[in-house]
Amino acid sequence: MTCDALKQLIREIPDYPKPGILFYDITTLIKDRVGFARVIDQMTAPYINKNIDLVLGIEARGFIFGPALAYRLNTGFIPVRKPKKLPGETVKWTYDLEYGTDTLEIHKDAIKPGQRVLIVDDLLATGGTAQACGALAKSLGAEICGLGFVVELTFLNGRQKLVPYDVFSLLQYDK
Repeated sequence: MTCDALKQLIREIPDYPKPGILFYDITTLIKDRVGFARVIDQMTAPYINKNIDLVLGIEARGFIFGPALAYRLNTGFIPVRKPKKLPGETVKWTYDLEYGTDTLEIHKDAIKPGQRVLIVDDLLATGGTAQACGALAKSLGAEICGLGFVVELTFLNGRQKLVPYDVFSLLQYDK
C-alpha cells in the first residue's frame, strides 16, 4: 500500500479543534486492518538493524503505534505520560508551548544508561513534545536512535527542533 493510499485512509476534519485548523484524523487509518499493518511495516523498516533496546511511546497516540513497533523490533515498550499517570517514581520534563507549558513523565527506572531508544508518536507538528521526550530520555542516559512519526505537518517546521536526531515520518502534509 503506497503512502498516497494510506493518506486516503486518513479523515480530514476542517475547523477542528478550532476554526481554520484542518485536523488529520488517524482513527480511520488504524481501523483499516491492511492500512494499520502497512503503517507498522513501513515505520518498522528504517529501524530493523539499528539494535534498538526500547521503544518510547508518547501519550496518547504513541501508545497505539509504539507497542506494535516494539513487538516487531523485539524490544520493550516504555510509556511517556502526562503528569501523575504513572504509579512508580518518575522523572519529569517541563517544556514550553505556544501559550504555556506542559510536562512529560517517565518511570525513573525505565531506561538504563546507554540503552538505545526509538521515540514514536502519531504526529510531528511543532516538535516541542518530541524534543521534550528526547531530553527526558537523555536525562536517564538513553542514546536516541531515532524519532518516528506516522504523520508530519511539514509546514510547521517541527523537524527543525529535532535537528540532532534521525527523524522519520511516513506521511507528510505541506498544508
